[in-house]
Amino acid sequence: MKLIFKQRLFSWFDSYDIYYEDGTTAYTVKGQLSWGHCLKIYDGQGREAGMVKERVFTMLPRFELYLGQEYAGCISKELTFFKPRYSIDCNGWQIEGDFLEWDYKILDRNGRLAAAVSKEIFHMTDTYVIDVEDQWDALCALMVVLAIDAEKCSRN
Repeated sequence: MKLIFKQRLFSWFDSYDIYYEDGTTAYTVKGQLSWGHCLKIYDGQGREAGMVKERVFTMLPRFELYLGQEYAGCISKELTFFKPRYSIDCNGWQIEGDFLEWDYKILDRNGRLAAAVSKEIFHMTDTYVIDVEDQWDALCALMVVLAIDAEKCSRN
């Protein structure tokens, strides 16, 4: 299953629209006023589905992931000098790839592909394709992409 992730061009806070391949809305993401990034995720019917919240006052960026109101895990940036690396405490996942070019893979605990993320170039706003192997992992994969995108925006 593919999700098309598009950042909105004109918005006060981080806002994104996520579509299925056929163009129907899968999720809408709205940034909230808070210390650090706080991104609320709504499903196609407008119900709150999850949240990505940045922990403030940490040495390195750390984002907590929530499915509904339940804590699902976190993603943290690791201390590296040349190539960004992240550790995930969610679903037993790990991330591999080239974060500078925004092409990376999310692997499950057995090393199998859970999702592949690629950034499309030549767009006015950030646009990604998230190719998810299991539809039940789509929301968690989206939250990982949101956290990495938010960390990059903070860095720049």
